[in-house]
Amino acid sequence: MEKDLKEYITPPIMLVLFLLAVSLIFIFPVLNMIILGAILAYGIRPLALKIQSKLKVKSISIFISMFLVLVPLILLVAYIAFAISGMLNDFFMSNPNLDINYAISQISMYIPQNPFFDGNNIVPAIGDGAKYVLNYLVSKLGSFANITLDLFILICSVYYFVQDGDKCFNFIKSFVPDEQIDFFERTVKSVENVLKSIFYGHFLTSVIIGIFAAIGYSLLGYPYGIFLGVITGILQLIPIFGPWPIYWALAIIDAMNGNYPRVVVVLLFGFFLSWVDMYIRPAISSHHADIHPLILLVGFLSGPLVYGIVGFIVGPLILGITFTVLDSFRKELKESK
Repeated sequence: MEKDLKEYITPPIMLVLFLLAVSLIFIFPVLNMIILGAILAYGIRPLALKIQSKLKVKSISIFISMFLVLVPLILLVAYIAFAISGMLNDFFMSNPNLDINYAISQISMYIPQNPFFDGNNIVPAIGDGAKYVLNYLVSKLGSFANITLDLFILICSVYYFVQDGDKCFNFIKSFVPDEQIDFFERTVKSVENVLKSIFYGHFLTSVIIGIFAAIGYSLLGYPYGIFLGVITGILQLIPIFGPWPIYWALAIIDAMNGNYPRVVVVLLFGFFLSWVDMYIRPAISSHHADIHPLILLVGFLSGPLVYGIVGFIVGPLILGITFTVLDSFRKELKESK
């Protein structure tokens, strides 16, 4: 055993491990952007290859494909921010005499009093909370340079992974021993199936549900129907949630306003969205890897805690890939016995 360790732990290997550890320390602050860049490059690369077959210029084809994919995402985020600001503006315009402090004090009258919570102090408490949020936002403005650096690294990572992704793959493959090539290729194939399952089976499903919801809510006469459809599509990404929080909230509001016919219609429409989800998701995902919902749920909820908002994408992908690699390794062990 000691002899085997000496054969493997040689000075060159120790040097390589040391350099890898030091390099990881350097890139760890931007590792999430690099991982996200690799994931986006996987989805953008097929589009870039199709464009390249027409233009014959690789760099321009990559930039065009990145523009076609990333710009809609940026516009979506901008639209959500614009819609929320418009909703708040409409609310305060329709209630010009609204006294926020008076409204909060009225609400506090219905809050049970206990030794640990004084309802009369809710207004100062909310004021302190607002100051804290404001100070937090101001502090975040100071990190604008870091945000710019993250975006720059993300764009560069996407570009170079699209351009040289095959070289990166071949470089990694060159370190795999000949007797492990089959296991390596099966693992890579499984990882591709996970990526396709999440991209097509979950992201594509959320896009379809969001489009249906935006059209339906707009036809039913709800203000900001497109915004409601976007939020429905985002909730569709998160396991357990789906479209039901939106259409049940709309039904409750309509019931409070006495619009009972629309209550029935929006609930039927919501059940239709849920039925579409149950039909589309398995139909798309069945062609690729079948990822257990618990893995996606943990990834969606824990990912943002580790990587921020990027974790909504990176979290479930990393956990799904890890599960697939472990499953491939388990099958390899069974075959070797």
